[in-house]
Amino acid sequence: MSTSKKWQLFGCLVLIVLGLDQATKLYVHTTFALYESRPVIDNLFAFTYVRNSGAAFGMLARQSETFLRLFFPVVTVLALAGLMIYFIRVPSQCILRLSGLCLIISGALGNGFDRLWLGQVIDFIDVHWYAYHWPAFNVADSSICIGVGLLLLDSFRAARE
Repeated sequence: MSTSKKWQLFGCLVLIVLGLDQATKLYVHTTFALYESRPVIDNLFAFTYVRNSGAAFGMLARQSETFLRLFFPVVTVLALAGLMIYFIRVPSQCILRLSGLCLIISGALGNGFDRLWLGQVIDFIDVHWYAYHWPAFNVADSSICIGVGLLLLDSFRAARE
């Protein structure tokens, strides 16, 4: 893949994932009441509007709002800068690694926009087994997880070669 194709991949993936993330969050924010839940598959999957002021799984949620309003933008900018430097340095033929980085960057941007807009992240995907719930998440969170999975897969493939 050429360098221009590498940047086309970046632009396409980031725009698609970021657009899907923000569109779904906007839909939930404008059509659901906070904490409203709508079952999709009974006792397994629902759309439930919640907000997370902390990090993954609610970590840091008990910190002061002032701390969180400063902490998350700084961490997000530093993480994005590091990810972009890494992306630039990855050879164009490493498509799996590049795709993983694009997905992580997309997710970080999506949740970062929420924090700037609301000071919290909108979560709405509620996977559960009857009363046992996995923490709610969103498209950006899914994108980050899939991106990390692609990076791990790429590292396992590189280790075998």
